[in-house]
Amino acid sequence: MTDRNQKSLYHCVLSIADQTVRHGALKWTMMACLALALALTFQPRSAEAKSRGVHVTIDISSQKMFVTVNGKRRHTWTVSTARRGYRTPIGKFRPTRMHRRYYSKRYRGAPMPHSIFFYRGYAIHGTNAIKRLGRPASHGCIRLHPDNARTLFDLVRRNGPRNTRIAIRR
Repeated sequence: MTDRNQKSLYHCVLSIADQTVRHGALKWTMMACLALALALTFQPRSAEAKSRGVHVTIDISSQKMFVTVNGKRRHTWTVSTARRGYRTPIGKFRPTRMHRRYYSKRYRGAPMPHSIFFYRGYAIHGTNAIKRLGRPASHGCIRLHPDNARTLFDLVRRNGPRNTRIAIRR
């Protein structure tokens, strides 16, 4: 909310207090202030606000991950996504939970270091199958080199999961 908008809302509240004494236009003044407050609350975010935080884009066709922090490209990494017979979800997500150390409950306790879960059981995580990076190899998760997984995990932790966006495209 800009300073100008805050001042408008402040004057609106003062007007309500003033009208409370007179009772005449109180109902209409309150409705106008409520409309103003709602309009200010649901304003579209500026381009600057949209670029803040961590943005992770995974391009399945190129098996690449692009990491942008506060609007500036910071990293481009090779990944592995779902191999034939499995799928990596497509869409826009936010982290739902994070684990520095995690072991798959579904795939015989496979290690998933620095996991960032984003949709059901799907996560971005480190892998020890480094030679398979750059081509589809997973059951649907997004695999990264362990060093890159640690870097991403720390970035998301530092900036906050709520300030992180994950986009996966074909």
